[in-house]
Amino acid sequence: MTAGSRLARLAERALGAVLGSAVGDAPGAPFEFGPEGAFSARFPHPGGGGEMCGGGGWDPGEATDDTQLAVLTAESLLDRGRLDLPDVFTRFRRWAAADPKDIGLQTEAVLTGGDPWDTAAARHFQASQRAAGNGAPMRAAPSAVHFARHGSEATMTAARRLSALTHGDPAAWEGAAALHELVRVALTGADPLAAVTDTLSALHPAHRERYAVVLAPDWHPDRATEFNGAVWPCLGSAVWALRTTGSYEEAVRAAIDLGGDTDTVAAVTGALAGAVYGLGAIPARWTEPLHVPLPGFGERVLRAGDLTQLAGRLLAP
Repeated sequence: MTAGSRLARLAERALGAVLGSAVGDAPGAPFEFGPEGAFSARFPHPGGGGEMCGGGGWDPGEATDDTQLAVLTAESLLDRGRLDLPDVFTRFRRWAAADPKDIGLQTEAVLTGGDPWDTAAARHFQASQRAAGNGAPMRAAPSAVHFARHGSEATMTAARRLSALTHGDPAAWEGAAALHELVRVALTGADPLAAVTDTLSALHPAHRERYAVVLAPDWHPDRATEFNGAVWPCLGSAVWALRTTGSYEEAVRAAIDLGGDTDTVAAVTGALAGAVYGLGAIPARWTEPLHVPLPGFGERVLRAGDLTQLAGRLLAP
């Protein structure tokens, strides 16, 4: 394979990761907190169409806070030319103040509590002792793409630092770090499932065993001991969906069919599956209605083309 071909495939996978996460988010939103199998009960035949149905307060194809925060992360990285954590936090806080349709309780508490960027999440965790939600991996696709070229240690460190802006529990940091690394592996064309063991070894020892359980080849989401709004079953469910299906669409369908926190589980699954299968594997009938409003930032609404351009810029040195 020529250097040009390798770069083209890298771009295809990177665009797939960023757009794939958003596309997973949008059809998952109307089924949030619903029962298992609800998506397939309504759309029993893959490829049948209509899956960007809207509902539950969401317009057809509308992405949620998962993608909105991912976009804000990406735009900070590009505008600042580096990982500027105070800037990311300021953008998140501006968004939270604009009354978005959906915002996690933990994220809302951290962003609206008035504490500085470098202590807000830690203070919330100290008071609540509950901060291992999946709100960091859900927004990680752009940063995973951006930092992948710097290697395993650098991308996992960046994931932890970004996670710590809103999640004081290190367990959440490790989930985002694992997702960053699995996406990095997929972008190279290697199999992220084959990299799970090495990824686990790079996690903090205090959290390694718990992630080893949910990332094991024989684990099933039915065996989760927490709701999939927690970081461990969310990441485990995404890896399970990738492992047990054979296409981007099948993986996202499987993720939504798990019920519970469907938009976020599907967003994380979409990031992984998009990195594996590439942009071309994402159904056009899903990308066409996709749109991402940005509360707090005027009347901006990003479409699939905007996300594709954003992802391409994230790849630039």
